[in-house]
Amino acid sequence: MPKWGYSIIGLDPDRTAVASGRELRISPKAAREICRTIRGMKLDQARSLLLEVIEGRTPIPYKRHRKKIPHRRRLQGWDAGRFPEKAASAILGILDSVESNAEYKGLSIDDLRIVHAATQRARKIRKYIPRAFGRSSPYFDELTHVEVVVEEIL
Repeated sequence: MPKWGYSIIGLDPDRTAVASGRELRISPKAAREICRTIRGMKLDQARSLLLEVIEGRTPIPYKRHRKKIPHRRRLQGWDAGRFPEKAASAILGILDSVESNAEYKGLSIDDLRIVHAATQRARKIRKYIPRAFGRSSPYFDELTHVEVVVEEIL
């Protein structure tokens, strides 16, 4: 059984709640940009932003991984962006999980702020597609770990 922990330490257990998604089949680059965008938001703002991303109304700004990414006119203060629907729906599930964890601990749902949202690359699932003349081509699936920590603001 693997042992894993969270990448943030020194949390007050009475005011924080944590949740994580391990080995999700989403892009690590898209997950990184979404986590950078929702960090510091209130929980309901982050949820509404991710729902708008899934519907294709609000793009996520790509600040690091932005080669050959087109401009989006609905972005404020940045030029390149995308609508990572698959990653947004996976992270939305993690936000639902952290909300239920906070509710179980007795925290106020309206006063929750995301203080930590991080992603790490997980293992790769290596597959190969057979090609002509006895060759094969790699067809790898990248997996991603995502962790979210919310804190009750006073």
